[in-house]
Amino acid sequence: MKQIFNFSAGPAVLPKPVLERAQAEMLDWHGSGMSVMEMSHRGKEFTSILEKTEADFRQLLRIPANYKVLFLQGGAIAENAMIPLNLLNGKTADYVVTGAWSKRSVEDARAYGNIHVAADAEQTGFTTVPDFASWQLTPDAAYVHYCTNETINGVEFLQVPETHGVPIVADMSSHILSRPIDVSKYGVIYGGAQKNIGPAGLCLVIVREDLLAQASPLTPAVFHWKTQADNQSMINTPPTYSIYIAGLVFEWLLAQGGVEAMEQINIAKANLLYDYLDQTDFYYNPIQPAYRSRMNIPFRLRDETLNDAFLKAADLHGLLQLKGHRTVGGMRASIYNAMPIEGVQALVAFMQTFEK
Repeated sequence: MKQIFNFSAGPAVLPKPVLERAQAEMLDWHGSGMSVMEMSHRGKEFTSILEKTEADFRQLLRIPANYKVLFLQGGAIAENAMIPLNLLNGKTADYVVTGAWSKRSVEDARAYGNIHVAADAEQTGFTTVPDFASWQLTPDAAYVHYCTNETINGVEFLQVPETHGVPIVADMSSHILSRPIDVSKYGVIYGGAQKNIGPAGLCLVIVREDLLAQASPLTPAVFHWKTQADNQSMINTPPTYSIYIAGLVFEWLLAQGGVEAMEQINIAKANLLYDYLDQTDFYYNPIQPAYRSRMNIPFRLRDETLNDAFLKAADLHGLLQLKGHRTVGGMRASIYNAMPIEGVQALVAFMQTFEK
């Protein structure tokens, strides 16, 4: 079989050992005689999977005891509604727009109350993060929301802004578990699984317990964080197989040395591609270096009439899913935890050959 490297932004590459273990356990999980897909979500078999998955996730991110972990459905997009339903409570919320996904979060949240855009990088073409000092924050806001890594635009926050006690709500969908974070600096962290955690269908939410008691009375039970927390994320059937695969990914990450070890690998992978982009005149990356994403690296050919030829040749070399998002064009290499450094080396070697 030809060596394939999948640079898809999501659903994205999974670690090969995870896929092999899932394959081995597909028909019979640990002697139960059942596939995980067939299990009752309230049976002892799946309960043990869920408990270990949460425990490993807490270990990886050192999640404090006063935070709940929720395993929800609907992806990060559903959280655009769940967040104001659970937190806004008649107040104003501040949103920072640094790319397509944080812009979408604003649009979705506006149906639920007063949403204030505290900073907006659209005028720069989403190539940077507005200086924290320029953010026009509301002193008594219910929360400050931002996306810590913009999958489409390739902008990443590497520092946490000062919000003077206002809870931070962070969409970490596309770089969660790629590096250590101090969970205690956030009120809510959430992320869709299909980039760095597992298959589509699951969204993880980490929420500080004191924020669970202020949901709108109109919040549906399935969207109500406290109701979900009180019921171990099982007021209805959770996405069981996605949770199972996430658990295998968490075990794999722990075996690699955890997020601290992954960060060093991710820095090396990102530097390899950025260093090449910065020394060539054939391709370029438009993002200001201080805010370049380690996970999603957009780049463009200066002669964009060659785009189709580039993508066709890349596919023939086993370098897949490099086409940029349909809203921005160009190219994009998503190099999540599961992408080995050999994949980035192969991409750079191909790009050099194509340039010649």
